[in-house]
Amino acid sequence: MLELDFMRMAFAAGSVVGLLAPAVGFFVVQRRMSLIGDGIGHTAFAGVAFGYLVGLSPVLTALVAAVGGAVAVEWLRARRGTAGDQALALLFYTGLAAGVVLVSAAGRFDAGLFAFLFGAILTVTTSDLVLVAVLGAVGLATIGLLYRALAGIALDEEGAHVAGVPVALLNVLLAALVGLTVAISMRIVGILLVAALMVLPVIAASRVARSMRASFLLALALGLASVWIGLTVSYYGNLAAGGAIVLVAAAFVLAATAAGSVTRGRVPAR
Repeated sequence: MLELDFMRMAFAAGSVVGLLAPAVGFFVVQRRMSLIGDGIGHTAFAGVAFGYLVGLSPVLTALVAAVGGAVAVEWLRARRGTAGDQALALLFYTGLAAGVVLVSAAGRFDAGLFAFLFGAILTVTTSDLVLVAVLGAVGLATIGLLYRALAGIALDEEGAHVAGVPVALLNVLLAALVGLTVAISMRIVGILLVAALMVLPVIAASRVARSMRASFLLALALGLASVWIGLTVSYYGNLAAGGAIVLVAAAFVLAATAAGSVTRGRVPAR
């Protein structure tokens, strides 16, 4: 399998996304905003459609739309008193509707569009890999530097604010990281499935880990394993790579839930 150049490209790009998606999703899940990836994904879809319409790079326009949409959600939630689920619903429906309208105007209901919707990791080029690697490294480095502050906000936002942590700025930064993750993950698992890779490894890790840091690190490991196993299964089974990756992540959730139930059942006996 790894003798093929396109599979090596797929594994390299998938590894970056497999680490970045759960790293960003970890803080999103802690704040009970697991569906933000879906909402921003629909905004990214509108960005792809706009790129087709005006003749720009769909990846670039999707990146701008995703980051802008994520920041808009945080602004609505923080400044206008709009609940997080209401802001996501607004982004969800307007992004999807705008995408459909723009795609129809551009006349681009074709295979290229479906590659963004459902992923086309096996068609990743060298330039795609460089873009994913650079942006992914920036995202992971940012999370590494700000881990303690982001964790504090996720656990107790009001307490972090009292302690002098720049909560508003970090919330906007986290939202921008979500948008960045969605944009660079489109070619890997697709706009419609990227949120799953952000959330499912985190859920699985939280079922068995005993501390926040352990849960974070385990989520990254499960995200990476989901990509590797999913790509292997898709290659030998001739299956859609994006769907296979997400199904593996879902299997990890089921396995972790079962393992957690067994562990909790043994505690009273001891």
